Amino acid sequence: MIRIEGLVKHYGDVKAVRGINFEVNDGEILGFLGANGAGKSTTLKIMTSFLSPTAGNVYVNDLNILDHSLEIRKQIGYLPELNPLYTDMRVYDLLEFVAKIRGITGKSFKQAMAKVVEQCGLEGVVHKQVSALSKGYKQRLGLATAIIHDPKILILDEPVTGLDPNQIVEIRELIKELGREKMVIISSHILQEIEVTVDRIVIIHDGSIVADGTRDELMAGFLGKTQLTLEIKNASEVSLGKLSSEIEDVSVVRIEPVHGNHFVVMEYDKHHDPRETIFNLAKSENWVLLEMNPKKTQLEDIFRKLTLKGGAHA
Repeated sequence: MIRIEGLVKHYGDVKAVRGINFEVNDGEILGFLGANGAGKSTTLKIMTSFLSPTAGNVYVNDLNILDHSLEIRKQIGYLPELNPLYTDMRVYDLLEFVAKIRGITGKSFKQAMAKVVEQCGLEGVVHKQVSALSKGYKQRLGLATAIIHDPKILILDEPVTGLDPNQIVEIRELIKELGREKMVIISSHILQEIEVTVDRIVIIHDGSIVADGTRDELMAGFLGKTQLTLEIKNASEVSLGKLSSEIEDVSVVRIEPVHGNHFVVMEYDKHHDPRETIFNLAKSENWVLLEMNPKKTQLEDIFRKLTLKGGAHA
């Protein structure tokens, strides 16, 4: 288990991380989300002992990074955002080099090499020069270097940035496979990828944690509303006022006249669907309903609300 307690990091006057606290459990795939500059990479670098905190501590199975950084590094595989590969080496030579640094040689290296080559799908490129690999294969190789010592914890900083859709799916499936036997922490701002890969989501904004929970918990607990778009013909703005005065548990976000019709955007709790009431009101008012389109809250909506300048903290 990883436990982060009161973690603070300042770069001069810049407060990159502001006293954050959260835990990650064994066997969990955690998505660590935030906009650029939110403090994601700084937090991960502290967790992996690349940086020292200004205050606070990180505990990995009750060892803390201030007193036991070498022991902790042995338990962690880390793939930074900028994949640190030696492009003038062959794939085999690079993996052998990284293994030797980790103290893996001889028969142990051959076993570790065979395992990561199979896990990461590198069979066809083992003897190629790293510079000749595609971006997708370079990411696979980066993952292989991060797991060749069979760490209990895998930390990935923006692992799918710059990949095409097919490559993203390949890396996603590989991460899920690794998550069956390791704790995995993924930092990303690609929300669609996080939604289908992780068990739990932590969102950081301006150095502070603003949300923590499963996707469903964030949907239900933070917003949990459905947005409804109406296009109405033959209605006046005065009569449209009845949408808020005569329908309970609905808020009208905006009303816009467009080419003689009106677009109305409303929000309602998922337990109080107003569409039948709206239809009956339209009949009584002689409106023509050209559109009634519900849109459920997405993770992107929550992320934007929490991380836009001035967004609310939860």
